[in-house]
Amino acid sequence: MNKQDVLQSIIDKLEIDLDIAQRAAQTAYETATHEENIAENKYDTLGLEASYLAAGQARRVEEIRQSLAAYRKWSLKPFDESRGIQTGDLVAVEALSGQTQYLFLGPDAAGLKVSAGEQLVTVITAKAPLG
Repeated sequence: MNKQDVLQSIIDKLEIDLDIAQRAAQTAYETATHEENIAENKYDTLGLEASYLAAGQARRVEEIRQSLAAYRKWSLKPFDESRGIQTGDLVAVEALSGQTQYLFLGPDAAGLKVSAGEQLVTVITAKAPLG
């Protein structure tokens, strides 16, 4: 498995996630600001709820943008035994049962799962390790 292919898969997945999040944020914004959703009484909270959703979606868009920027500027280095496993390394972890799990130590986007060929690779970070 090639680290560069995994990196490109991560970037591709983040681009897809960004597009989805942007569309969701736009929809939530339009719902929050639509004239039919102006509160008519204190129990009419659809517009308020949609504004909370729009704010959360906007934060999610920004998080994905930051992750995408980090991966786009990332330059992978070959593994060096003398430095040990570090960010940017692709690791295979084998359980006693013989099952192998592939992990990519990334700068961001922990929990993201991408396919690299036939294998599933999970991104972990120093802030959100596997656990």
